[in-house]
Amino acid sequence: MLKIIVCVSGGGTNLQAIIDGVERGTIRNTQIGGVISNNAGAYALERARKAGIPAYCISPKDYGNRQEFNDAFLKKVNSLGPDLIVLAGFLVILPEKMTQAYKDRIINIHPSLIPSFCGTGFYGLKVHEAALERGVKVTGATVHYVDEGTDTGRIIAQKAVEVLEDDTPEILQRRVMEQAEWVILPEAIDRIAAEYRVLDT
Repeated sequence: MLKIIVCVSGGGTNLQAIIDGVERGTIRNTQIGGVISNNAGAYALERARKAGIPAYCISPKDYGNRQEFNDAFLKKVNSLGPDLIVLAGFLVILPEKMTQAYKDRIINIHPSLIPSFCGTGFYGLKVHEAALERGVKVTGATVHYVDEGTDTGRIIAQKAVEVLEDDTPEILQRRVMEQAEWVILPEAIDRIAAEYRVLDT
């Protein structure tokens, strides 16, 4: 059984897609061991509690400096003993100590077709604003492994989404979530869980 923890900062729609996938059995051989947010007001924490999943807030506001926060965050992650860490709209740059400790065991969902509209500063609506400003006809989402860079890790899955004439950033964001993010993130976890089961036997 692949034990995952999901890290979130906001509403948790990708978290919900994972919860639903585990409950429906489309994400197989997987248990959600906990949800961590850096934001006490994140609705994702409520989604976790409703699903009976342990939910924790580790906020930078509660620590004197970034190093203290990083140490507390890594300590909480370690205490949960995950096989895989899923960043699902987690707006925190992971400390290098963590990316090294969990090498090839952290994945992230990004709302564009990497290498387009990714890297430092590209998150949330900013990604979709940039795509519309550039006039691209196709965008999408990417699931990738996390390394020391920002959106530079090995790509696991991508799915394209059409950009329509009258799109706003908000409308495009919703379509990318519905048609790409909520599809490929559960699929990627299921695929990793299947590989994990083979290794585990």
